[in-house]
Amino acid sequence: MTALHVHRYGAARGPALLALHGIRGHGARWRHVAETSLGDFSVIAPDLRGHGRSTHAPPWNTEAHVADMLAVLDAHGLDRVDLLGHSYGGLIALRLAHAAPERVGRLVLLDPSTGLPAGQMHDQARRTMSPGSFASPHQAEAERRSAWPAVSPAVVEEEIAEHLVQRNDGRWQWRFEPAAVVTACSEMAGPPVTPPAGVPTLLVAARRSGFVSPAYVQACRAALGEQLTVAELDAGHMLYLESPEETGELIRRFLTRPPRRGGSPTP
Repeated sequence: MTALHVHRYGAARGPALLALHGIRGHGARWRHVAETSLGDFSVIAPDLRGHGRSTHAPPWNTEAHVADMLAVLDAHGLDRVDLLGHSYGGLIALRLAHAAPERVGRLVLLDPSTGLPAGQMHDQARRTMSPGSFASPHQAEAERRSAWPAVSPAVVEEEIAEHLVQRNDGRWQWRFEPAAVVTACSEMAGPPVTPPAGVPTLLVAARRSGFVSPAYVQACRAALGEQLTVAELDAGHMLYLESPEETGELIRRFLTRPPRRGGSPTP
């Protein structure tokens, strides 16, 4: 058994898709995309270690997350899956594809966080060390609406219901371990990781976030050639929450398109 809490969506016997969220997140954020666009897939969406209802115990580095994901696959009897990762979840997906390529079919990266500027990650880590709390769920909802102006009110309400927890002192906080996020910030500041050769990959860049640089796209092209498909969405970093239907359609088209001889076709 794994120490992770796992959300399941879609068709129980459909093609398996392991979906990995980013820092401060949780697996239930994939629900809307899974139910609206990926209903034929069996979507397995764990809360990462240090997040949500999974264990918050260390270690929190990518090696530990990769081991956790392999344990999830083993627990579900899955020899090989497609991978979907957003932000830090994209980096974990990349590390998993390198560590166990025989377990990975195709790879979908949504605004992956790898090779990010050290100063930016240092600032984010410092802010995470004092994550703050809320006097009420209403205050938390107002903060989240301000941070996610392009996300629908219904999705924000789901976030409050799933991800907010009351502390012993009566105040409210998000369900994540700050130390796990600080560790992730350090990992995201490391050298950029590109997909391994031979793994068909969809790279989706959020145009308004700046997380995916032209240099990273070029590095992925050099690594994969025709097996790389690149798409852009006019969205911020939380693209799959801001534009779930459009994001989901990109994912679905890529995962259901038969590969051509020599690699995945370019749209």
